[in-house]
Amino acid sequence: MSSENHNTDKETPPLDWKMEMDKQWKAISDKYAEFYQDNKHLFSFSRVATLLGGSLALGWLISGIYIIDQGNRGVVTRFGAYAETTMPGPHWHIPLPIETVNDVNVEQQRYIEVGYNDVSRLSKSTGASQESLMLTTDENIIAVRLAVQYQINNARDYLFNVKNNENTLKQLTESVLRGVIGRNNMDFVLTEGRSQIVAEIKSEIQEAMDDYQAGVIVASVNLQDAQPPEEVQGAFEDAIRAREDKQRLINEAEAYSNEIIPRARGASARIVQEAEAYSAEKVAKAKGETERFDQLLVEYEKNPAITRKRLYLEAKEKLYASTNKIVVDTDQPPALYMPLQQMSTGQTHTDSVQAEPDSNVEQSNVAKHNARNATSNELRPSRSR
Repeated sequence: MSSENHNTDKETPPLDWKMEMDKQWKAISDKYAEFYQDNKHLFSFSRVATLLGGSLALGWLISGIYIIDQGNRGVVTRFGAYAETTMPGPHWHIPLPIETVNDVNVEQQRYIEVGYNDVSRLSKSTGASQESLMLTTDENIIAVRLAVQYQINNARDYLFNVKNNENTLKQLTESVLRGVIGRNNMDFVLTEGRSQIVAEIKSEIQEAMDDYQAGVIVASVNLQDAQPPEEVQGAFEDAIRAREDKQRLINEAEAYSNEIIPRARGASARIVQEAEAYSAEKVAKAKGETERFDQLLVEYEKNPAITRKRLYLEAKEKLYASTNKIVVDTDQPPALYMPLQQMSTGQTHTDSVQAEPDSNVEQSNVAKHNARNATSNELRPSRSR
């Protein structure tokens, strides 16, 4: 039984899709024909023309709606002439062909480059880009690469005042760069003058674009590379190393000078202070001697003999104060001068050595006592006189 059913399904003819589509199309056509016959008054020429014209007019007006994205400006032109500038948001303008809208991005960072390799502009002698080779004021050639970043700050001026703004800015940048490099020597450009050169280039480019009213503001200028040609690269590197060695030696000399000079100034100040102290000491001592002499002079004028004797005794006291001998002043013939340590026979050698400072003191005291007695005897008035 299953085999018979299987044979019956196999003998079923395939569906004719073309015939089925024709049937469906004929059914739809009949329905539209019936609708046209029932509503024939709606399909008059005037009604169709009005409906078609209204639809076209509505579509034309709707085509004037446009939206400006954030960071952009819409520049509306009427028959090619400037009409207005619109801010971000939805707007409407008279549709084509009366008005058109140019969408300009005023926040995008644009950039141009000068001096990069271009196969069509390579120098045959150096293999570098011709626009990168520039002549300095000392008649040296260097290869310079520069990048300029800029923005549009006035969409109307950017579109209408300058034709092909990017090409104009690039040619202007190359011209300004060659002028600034030509006013400086090679060492200044390659070493400490890079920041100054970048500032001059940026200022001159901005000034020129303002004169053109190009609607462009220069954001930054980057001097990305500046080096001599390959033929003199080795010699230039040697010169740079020599310059660095020179600067290093100068720094070391300045450090040594900063160390030595303060020390010498301190020693000089110390010597000056010592000299001033010595001078003050000597002056004060001299003043003291002068005052003492004036006082002695007053006493001498009052009583010359006594003052003379007193001065004599003071001198002897100073003279004999440091000696270890005893001088006995008597009416008898001069006695033998002997040290006190030799007079002390009852002590041992060690005790005599230990007592030597005391004996010296004792000798000095004895000498002073004798001198004082002699002075008193001399100063005592005689009854015979």
